[in-house]
Amino acid sequence: MSNPSSRHAEAHPLARPLRNCARAPVDPLHEFQIRPLQITWEMTQACAPKARRKRPRSNAPHDRQLSTAEAFHLIDQAADMHVPLLVLSGGNPLVRPDLFPLLEYSCRRSVRTSLTLLASPELTRDLIFELKGTGLMRIGLWLEGSTPALHDAARGATSPCRRTLEAIGWCHEAGLPVQINTTIARRNFHDVDPMIELLVRLDVALWSVFFFVPAVPEQAGNLLSAEEHERVFASLYAASKRVHFTIKTNEGQHYQRYLLEQRARESHTRISESEILARAPKNVDDGKGLIFVNHAGEVYPSRFLPLSSGNVTRTPLREIYASSPLFLSLRDRSQLKGKCRRCMFRNVCGGSRARAYACTGDPLAEEPCCAYQP
Repeated sequence: MSNPSSRHAEAHPLARPLRNCARAPVDPLHEFQIRPLQITWEMTQACAPKARRKRPRSNAPHDRQLSTAEAFHLIDQAADMHVPLLVLSGGNPLVRPDLFPLLEYSCRRSVRTSLTLLASPELTRDLIFELKGTGLMRIGLWLEGSTPALHDAARGATSPCRRTLEAIGWCHEAGLPVQINTTIARRNFHDVDPMIELLVRLDVALWSVFFFVPAVPEQAGNLLSAEEHERVFASLYAASKRVHFTIKTNEGQHYQRYLLEQRARESHTRISESEILARAPKNVDDGKGLIFVNHAGEVYPSRFLPLSSGNVTRTPLREIYASSPLFLSLRDRSQLKGKCRRCMFRNVCGGSRARAYACTGDPLAEEPCCAYQP
């Protein structure tokens, strides 16, 4: 899975640092022009078990991670921007000794916070109850298939299927909603329907489906074809009408196009430009409502688009989001290329900018895995 924090940001004309950039004009119909709807912060890249519930030992940066003071400041920025959701992820956030103080502070600042964890041996029933006490909104866990073989092949000993299922049960005991994250790739796309049935039995609150983005060219064989994306979309759409949990797609922006097509087909109506425009402000994707902050404070349009637009230790997050040339270009659909530029769905979809970059080196290139032809 592609992750900008695991490699150096690559040089690109749009990824230059801010220098006296004018702020983007405010469009009242597009609130995400001036603030993101979600910030994901990679608290650490470390996975080794170290942390228990205790106060931070120091405020000094550790292994290029944001210090505790810098982390508090990041939460302050999220609060001041009234960001609806802050997602804390890793690595394994449990290795940070300041995890609990940060969660408690986020709650005091009224920032709705979700925590994504590995189902490692350190994630115990007692710890989940302690996490609940911080005011945490939700816990996210990775489950990469409906069988232990599928999951363990992807996650291995760091987060085995058995422990993931145990952790889900403990979250239910604690009254802490569970989000399940799954990466859909060639290896497991045939498992979508069994996975849906498993999640129904597990009584999860949200299924976050990540469509695979290759980190290096050698991983391109794991990409789903355009037709395979459509098959997964069909399963997600059918499930969305009967399951009790929310289904969210990541790097599957063209699912929004699929939804509109299906609703028009079922109502025997023609898709209108006005309906598409009415939905446009609700769509979020790379740099358009989303921010990913890595362990060292580098700011990216998403976890999967490895082009940094600045660092929160040097530039306010609000300024990076509102004024960065990269973020501005990603929100300007007129800059899209190929069939994405010609597509009438570009304002509700726009394609995966991360996948376009991974496959072509250009974040504005057309979505390489979309079956729709304008």
